[in-house]
Amino acid sequence: MKLKNLLSTLAIAAVVLMAGCNKDDDNIDLDIIRPTILTKNPANNVTDVVLNKIVAVTFSEEMNPLTLSTTTFTINQGTIPVEGTVSYSGTTATFTPSVKWVSASTYTAKITTGAENLSGIALEADNEWSFTTGSTSSSMSTVDLGTSVNYVILAKTKISTVPTSDITGDLGLSPAAASYITGFDITKYTGYAESAQVDGQIFAADMDAIDTPMMLTTAVENMITAYNDAAGRPVPDFLELGTGNIGGKTLAPGLYKWTNTVTLPTDVTISGGADDIWIFQISGDLTMSADVNVILEGGAQAKNIFWQVAGEASFGASSHFEGIILSMTAITFKTSASFNGRALAQTAVVLDGNIVVEP
Repeated sequence: MKLKNLLSTLAIAAVVLMAGCNKDDDNIDLDIIRPTILTKNPANNVTDVVLNKIVAVTFSEEMNPLTLSTTTFTINQGTIPVEGTVSYSGTTATFTPSVKWVSASTYTAKITTGAENLSGIALEADNEWSFTTGSTSSSMSTVDLGTSVNYVILAKTKISTVPTSDITGDLGLSPAAASYITGFDITKYTGYAESAQVDGQIFAADMDAIDTPMMLTTAVENMITAYNDAAGRPVPDFLELGTGNIGGKTLAPGLYKWTNTVTLPTDVTISGGADDIWIFQISGDLTMSADVNVILEGGAQAKNIFWQVAGEASFGASSHFEGIILSMTAITFKTSASFNGRALAQTAVVLDGNIVVEP
């Protein structure tokens, strides 16, 4: 009887011990796989943060993108929520405000336990930190256009228009010949041509002045160098803003990057000072809808706005666009679209009754 009781007691103790071990093992497993936040940018209690800063957090492992949104990644100015866009790539989540931060203000950022890894394991607790803004935006050097700055339109394969366009500035085409400049009814002179649609001169690679072909070759080389400069700028201030849809947004000075197509379905405002720089790195197409406008605010100048487009840039009928377009392929302006800037294309520029003015 005593032996039986002893065995029963030992069995119960073993069960309890095993249950305790299993519980500890579970806790250890959860600690190992539970995601954490490795870095915050800006970090906690940092001051003098630039007004076009993107807030970024890097996790210890890949997270479920569906659990990172403006519900789980929030920023408040006092008790007032800040509107913005949350994007996620690799192990980094970013919060991009819809408008730039207010100067000399304190903001509180939070990542909640709603953020989970790919296994559905959440952060251990809500993570909150604060930062304070300064009074300036981050600055960049301009993109040097070299001698391509001498042209309002510069292309390699073709420049065409459906009459009648109204263009202010010079046109350049190289290595294609003047026969690939169509729709302008040009009159040729020594080394250049003119058209009633162009308040400036027209140049092509086969025009017979000694210096014209060399001048155009240099301009095209400079255009490509400028494209590569804009495309190669590192550490964007704004990453995947609006996941490519920037309609309705106000864009502060800075470096923007998208790995997809960028669309402008509604008006976009570019807001900043006369010396501020904007560089937009676009890995896909740039597409603007009909009747949409890019609006400059606060002294921003088209000559300081650079749109580097790896795909095609297309502007809808009766739209209005601002800035320097550096396109690896074609630039197309639909009927009655207007443009203040420079169209610099590594293939063709196609017009259809457009108003184009150099900045």
